[in-house]
Amino acid sequence: MPRFPYGKTEINYLSQQDPSLAAAITRIGPLSLEMTPDLFTALTDAIISQQLSDKAARTIQGRFRALLGEVVPERIIATSPEQLRTCGISLRKAEYILHAAKAALEGKLNPEKLHSLRDEELCRQLMALPGVGKWTAEMLMIFALGRPDIVSYGDLAIRRGMMRLYGLQELSRATFETYRRRYSPYGTVASFYLWRIAHEEETTLRQ
Repeated sequence: MPRFPYGKTEINYLSQQDPSLAAAITRIGPLSLEMTPDLFTALTDAIISQQLSDKAARTIQGRFRALLGEVVPERIIATSPEQLRTCGISLRKAEYILHAAKAALEGKLNPEKLHSLRDEELCRQLMALPGVGKWTAEMLMIFALGRPDIVSYGDLAIRRGMMRLYGLQELSRATFETYRRRYSPYGTVASFYLWRIAHEEETTLRQ
């Protein structure tokens, strides 16, 4: 699987912008995050994963792939919601996946067209799909479309990581936006480190 591309340019910029983040980057070292470059596959995976543990989501995604053979819109359109439900997918999610397949066949998920859009408009277009909220849209923008400047306020782990990094007891939207602007235009790489910080042990953070 391809990895999200970043290197010295992004790391040096973030380190110069923020001493606390610089120290975390030095301590943690390079991070490697897998991407799912096929937007349609990433979208169906995201819909399946909503409100599920990672383990449960992977199990259902495996059944989904086994049922279809290949995750492409044409095969999904030829599959009934009832058949999709045999994989463990709820009826509502099955309907969302069928809507996504129709959108793809209508050209609404064309990566070339989407890549030409600014982040705000791209997010709005993704959110226009049934079952896609802002957080899901932002994750698709990172892991399928490779957008370089996404820091999601809707992601609990990112907010937790930010609070731990700066020793905050609470995080207002205004404070979040101050840090997000500081990371720009390489907010996505900052997000990777905030995710890691959110899951570090307290003993590690105190070293």
